[in-house]
Parts: sequence; C-alpha cells; structure tokens
Amino acid sequence: MYPPPPLPPRRDFISVTLSPGRSYDGGQGLRRRSFWRKWKQLSRLQRNVVLFLLACLMLCGLLSYISVADEWKAVGSRSAEGPKMRPANPPVLPAPRRAAENPETFAGASPQKPPRHFRRGPPNLQIRAPDGDAKDRRQDEAQRRAEAAGEARWEDDAQGSRVSWRGTGTEPEQGPQLSPRKAEAAPRPSPQALRMRNSPASQNERQKAVVAAFRHAWAGYRKFAWGHDELKPVSKSFSEWFGLGLTLIDALDTMWILGLKKEFEEARKWVSQKLLFQKNVDVNLFESTIRILGGLLSAFHLSGDVLFLEKAIPYSDVNIGTGVAHPPRWTSDSTVAEVTSIQLEFRELSRLTGVKKFQEAVEEVTRRVHSLRGKKDGLVPMFINTNSGLFTHLGVFTLGARADSYYEYLLKQWIQGGKKETQLLEDYLEAVEGIRKHLLRRSEPGQLTFVGELAHGRFSAKMDHLVCFLPGTLALGAHHGLPADHMELAQALMDTCYQMNRQMETGLSPEIVHFNLHPQRSHKDVQVKAADRHNLLRPETVESLFYLYRLTGQRKYQDWGWEILRSFNASPRAATLPSATSRTRAIPSPGTRWRASFWGRRSSTCTCSSPTTQTCSAWTLTCSTRRLTPCPSGPPPRAGRLPSGCCPGD
Repeated sequence: MYPPPPLPPRRDFISVTLSPGRSYDGGQGLRRRSFWRKWKQLSRLQRNVVLFLLACLMLCGLLSYISVADEWKAVGSRSAEGPKMRPANPPVLPAPRRAAENPETFAGASPQKPPRHFRRGPPNLQIRAPDGDAKDRRQDEAQRRAEAAGEARWEDDAQGSRVSWRGTGTEPEQGPQLSPRKAEAAPRPSPQALRMRNSPASQNERQKAVVAAFRHAWAGYRKFAWGHDELKPVSKSFSEWFGLGLTLIDALDTMWILGLKKEFEEARKWVSQKLLFQKNVDVNLFESTIRILGGLLSAFHLSGDVLFLEKAIPYSDVNIGTGVAHPPRWTSDSTVAEVTSIQLEFRELSRLTGVKKFQEAVEEVTRRVHSLRGKKDGLVPMFINTNSGLFTHLGVFTLGARADSYYEYLLKQWIQGGKKETQLLEDYLEAVEGIRKHLLRRSEPGQLTFVGELAHGRFSAKMDHLVCFLPGTLALGAHHGLPADHMELAQALMDTCYQMNRQMETGLSPEIVHFNLHPQRSHKDVQVKAADRHNLLRPETVESLFYLYRLTGQRKYQDWGWEILRSFNASPRAATLPSATSRTRAIPSPGTRWRASFWGRRSSTCTCSSPTTQTCSAWTLTCSTRRLTPCPSGPPPRAGRLPSGCCPGD
C-alpha cells in the first residue's frame, strides 16, 4: 500500500483575474463611485440646497456677463458715435482737416495728427496728479485742442466778422475769399449772435449801476471762491455742490451781455482748462441741466465760441463719474418741475449737434406726463414716482416750488418748436384755465390778484415768490397769439408781485407770503410768517418785469425793476457781495450764499433803454436760470412791433 499523497500547500492570498481590455485607473473609478455613494447618502433637503446654490452661482455669472457685455457695447457705440456728431448748422462745429493739408497755411498751427477715438463716457473717479496715466494725458490733449480751436476762432473773428462785447455785430472786412474747406475749419458765431446788434452809445446811469453791482459781486467770487460752486459772503469762503464751478458757468452769458470782456475771457479760460468731469459725484439732473448745460449753451449762442458747445455735450446722465442714476436719497419720488424742466436745453443740444437721442429722451418724459392720470383741469401734482412713473401725493396743486417750471416749459417748448406741437399748447391752455378756476383769488383790502394752492379741495392763500414767473409767461404767450385776456391776467399778477416787494420794509419780497382774504382794519394784503422772512435773490419777479416792459412798453415796469435793484443795494451786504438771504422785515441781515442767476435777470431788465431798441425775436428766456435758446426763424418783426422772448443785448 502506498502512502497518501501530500496535501497541497495552504495559500494565504486570493487570486483575481482581470478581464481583457481593462486597465488600472489609479482608483478614479472608485473615487467616482465613492462620490456618487456619498451624494446618494445625502438627504433630499441637502441635495436640493446644494443644487439651489449651484443654480444661483450660474445665474449670477450669466448676469455679470450680460452687464459687462452691455457696458463694452455702450463704450463701442459711443466711440463710433463720436465722429458722427456733426451740427445741423455747418458754421457751428469745425469740419475735420485732413492730415495732408499744408500746415503752413495756418499761421502758428502745428500739423494735425491722425484722429484718435476718445472714449466718451463716465470719466475717472479720482482727481489725479499731473503725471497721471495715459487716459489723463488723452484728456489733457483733448482740452488743449478745444482751447486751441476756440482761440483760433477768436483770431479769425479779429480778421473777419466781429462781434462786439456789447452784443454789436459789424460787417466783415473785405478780403480774399477763403476756400470752402478752410471756411468750415474756422467756425464763426451763429447767425443769431451776429444779428444781436446794440447801440455802442455810452451807458445811462441805471445801466452803470447794474454793471457796478455785478462787478462788486464778481470781485468777491473771484477772490474767495474762484472755480468753486458758490461763495459764502459772510465767512468769505466757498461751498461745493457739484464741484463744477456753477457760479462761474452761470455768469458767462451775463458777462457777455454786460460787455465785461476781461471777466469773460478769464472765465472762458477756466472753462477751457479746468472744467473737467473726472469726479465721482452725484449731481442733480435738473440743476446740472439748467445751470451747466444751459449756461454753456447760452454762452455759445451769444459768443459763437465752439468751446462752450463742446463742453456742453453730456458725458453721462446723473453721476458724472459712474453714470449711475438714482432717485433722491430721501424718497423714491422726483418733483414734476425737475423732470419737465430740462426739455428746452436737451432739445437745443440735439439741434446743434444733430444727435437726436437727447431730444428723444426728454420728449418721452413729456409724452409720459401728458398721458398720466391725477391732473385737475390741467394742473399737475408736485411729485412723480421714479419707479412706477405715476403721480404721487395726489390732490395737492401749486404753481410754487416743485411744480412751477412745468407750466413755463410747456409754452416755451411750443415756441421753440415753431408752434407746431399742439399737445404742448393744449396742455398749457388747459392749465391756464385750471389756474383761473381753482387757484385764482383776490386779496383784501387792495384786491390784489394772486395764485394760491389747493390741497384735497381746500384752498390756501399761500403764494411762493417762485409763482412770479407766471406774469412773464402769460405775457409771452399773449404776444405769440394766445388769448388777449392772458395779458390782462399777466398785468394783474405783475402788480401783485411788485406789492410783495413794496409792502415790505426793506422793499424785498419774502420767500412765501399769505394773502388776507377778509377785510380787517390795520391789516395789509400781504402777510408774512416769521419763518418766511428772508429773500433768496430769486429772479422770477425781475424776469417778469422784463417781459412786461418789453412787450407793453410801459415804463412803470422798468421803474419797478430799478426799485428792486436799489432795495438790494440799500440792504446790508458783506464786503464781498450782497447775501442770498436778507431779512424782509425789521433790520435786514446778510445770509450765507449768493445766487448768480439773479444778477443776469436783473441786468436784462434794468439795462433796457427803450422797449423798441431791439427786435430780437430769435431768443427764448427760461425762468430757471435765464437760459437763452433760439426760436425758429421766421419773418422779421414789423417796425415798432415788440419782440418775443428775450433781447439779451438790450
């Protein structure tokens, strides 16, 4: 018998046979299976939270991409649009010269470099040092070109057509004819500016007094607040609102009208070299439009200097550094006066540049307000919500603060547009009838006609000084063919506005008055509350006096304006200039601010020597800051016919 075979050796491992075609992946498959196992181990709520967060991240990324793409698209469109901004009137902007032109044909001019495309958009946020980056250098180069173009225009005027600093235009001297290309390269003043002729005779005593008052005020601003927004005359310092030299820009047209050549040239140099929009600052759309845009356009129309037009083209809408728009910090509402009192300036900017988007934007606002509900026989509420676009604070109607210039701009847009926009005229006429029906009353004992306020059906005998724009507006409308009773109402309201000054001990109107509706002994028609006994140098009364004097020829209106000037000169004033806040009763005390817009309106009234000196029907005067915008050309006025609108050189 054989012995049993030995047992096989015991193995301590397991043999695994891999299938063909597969290889080891370093454990990635195991990790994938592990991740999926962990995902399946999560609860449904946890998985939903993770998926929601991922979806939010993807949505944010998509929105960021769209925002960046739109911004670059806007930058590209502005760059492409820049060279296309050509004026509707060829003499306004210079035609570009080709680089091949012989530079010797232009004395003192350097060869022109190939044109570059500069970004027209929100400027930098910081005020940089002189040795800034390339963008700063490009901005400085653009400013130098603008200044050089303006100086070339002045030099060309000295050789050809001259415009006097008193507004007088003289015929160009006879000389060799320039080629059309060269003639376009040297822009000349607009035809309206050339037609503004005035007698070179010496000024009368009243005119000299107006010029002296302005010089006194301007000297204070120049010494203590040069280039800043406002002068504080008591402390002899300055304050900033936008940081854009509001007072200086606001006074440009006044200095031209008064013939202050030295002051105008100095201010022009500041605009050329220092007026830059490289500040991250919020500006009020209404105020910046009527003061900066309106001031620059007025200076351009009067002087014909293309520098002011180039500066007037907006860089952005509200924040001049970022272009971000927002409602006021304290509310989501804007006032109706603000959104409806920028149309004249933007429409004129489109006319001058040929770029229609400015006019289209503001006219869309006009159409929107026209179609809104909440009006009362043409009267509009004071506020409009910037989100919904609807009127708010319904049932409250006034022609004072927050609503006043809406009514003024209805008429003046109609005139500016050649009297063809019937919607504007209809809204204006309806509003005048609404004023007669709901807001017009007579005081006791003097039977003064005044415009009160209406709050939820309850009448208040309160009238702001701002309402004194209405006599001039009504008179202007009557002159342009509207019902004759508008002129009668204008004269009655003008008497009231004058009495608001005359019945005060200082001869200066308070900010707000209340009229006496019931006969009472020892009571005047005009009553003033303690909080309202101050004068803010508002120009509405003086502008209306200007219109009434120019359109009726009655000397009393000019005399009333002269009385107001003397009252201001008689009131205590700082060594720099009269204050913007003077007490209207007891002893007047100076305030802390100076309003430059008043001085231009005062000079327009008091320098008139006769109501028929000029036949200047080409200009429209706006009440916000006495802005000048040309009206459509038409047949010249007949001999002896009174002018329509403002005659700034008178």
